[in-house]
Amino acid sequence: MKYSVCIDAVYKDKSPSDAMKAVYEEDIEAIEFWAWWNKDIDEILSLKKELDLDIAAFCTRFISLVEEEKRKDYLDGLKESIQIAKKLGTKILITQVGNELNDRSRKDQEESLVEGLKEASKILEKEKITLVFEPLNILVNHKGYFLWSSKEAFEICAKVNSPNVKVLFDIYHQQISEGNLISNITANIDKIGHFHCAGNPGRNELYRGEINYKQIFRAIRKSGYKGFIGLEYFPLEDPSMNLWRLPDLEPTGKGSGPGRIKVI
Repeated sequence: MKYSVCIDAVYKDKSPSDAMKAVYEEDIEAIEFWAWWNKDIDEILSLKKELDLDIAAFCTRFISLVEEEKRKDYLDGLKESIQIAKKLGTKILITQVGNELNDRSRKDQEESLVEGLKEASKILEKEKITLVFEPLNILVNHKGYFLWSSKEAFEICAKVNSPNVKVLFDIYHQQISEGNLISNITANIDKIGHFHCAGNPGRNELYRGEINYKQIFRAIRKSGYKGFIGLEYFPLEDPSMNLWRLPDLEPTGKGSGPGRIKVI
């Protein structure tokens, strides 16, 4: 299993450079973040090389895909984000799809979303970048968001039918929205390009709450998934004291960071 730390969540009180150094100290191999346009990309690139960290993923511009009239702006933003991804050596871009519009049918909005992703796929396939679109829960965190169901997300992914457009399966969000996590994941693993995870309730450390991450991670590993698991949670404790406490790992006795632990 490969882990990446979302520095905008786990280390939200640190600068990107300090957060990257903290991740390095924990022996985790990659980071990810949300917006790139409010960060010093040259500084991130320099530290990536110095610390030998991967940049697993980051977000493209937040422009709605369910509104056809905004599609050109979305695609322009995607092209801009792809250039940053290529500079950083990042292969995954994350996108949200936009809020549901009350004056249009869900069918029309889904058609716009599918067509927008199809147009995006032509650019992505040429550039060898994968775009992952994300269902979010609308019960706790994202009221009004269009796409909350992983079932609908996987159906959209099948309609787009591109190896460069997949689903971001956020385990925290889907536990709230649907449950049935292992079955939904393993039945659709070919359509999943990235994972996010956090404990529920609270969106805190993975070992807090009701989600059995040990069993979920074992199922993901057994599925043959080769991508990153993104740690996107808001810690209640100092991350340097608990980040290594991942549910499928145990200390080897040589240290406390994930680089010094083994899969169980």
